[in-house]
Amino acid sequence: RTYAMLHLAYALGLRPKEISLIALDDLSFSLGEISLPDRKCQNPIRLPLPEAAIKAIAAYIIGARPETTRRTLFLALRAPYHPVTPAMVSHDIQALMHKTGLAASAYWLRHTYAQNLLETNTSIFEIKEMMGHDRIQTTRRYLHIHTRLMREVLFDETL
Repeated sequence: RTYAMLHLAYALGLRPKEISLIALDDLSFSLGEISLPDRKCQNPIRLPLPEAAIKAIAAYIIGARPETTRRTLFLALRAPYHPVTPAMVSHDIQALMHKTGLAASAYWLRHTYAQNLLETNTSIFEIKEMMGHDRIQTTRRYLHIHTRLMREVLFDETL
């Protein structure tokens, strides 16, 4: 379960609350995408699901998700199998990261996602939409532009 949540936080930059609200019906394995109708900014979006995320989610559904009529993807591991909370998502991701020797949080993964998009020359406006921000100023706070990228853009230098 945590591995699948980690993939969603890192590969799609999802907030813990967004991860906790994902329903089985939001996933389309055949199309390789996820619908996020319950975003913080009330801006629903469909995002491509990377292959590794699909595999992690499928492994959770097949091997660890409790059998229940609940449609929420991520459930508590013990009965009554209620949906995970954003705090549970944050805690589980942070605990898994700690096991690997990294002092990182779900929001650190979100920042990393934004930075990775910037480094692949994704426009700040596209990043804003993909991250579910209402304002471009919010997106700018996430982006720590590296000196290398600034030099490439400003001086047409490749370091």
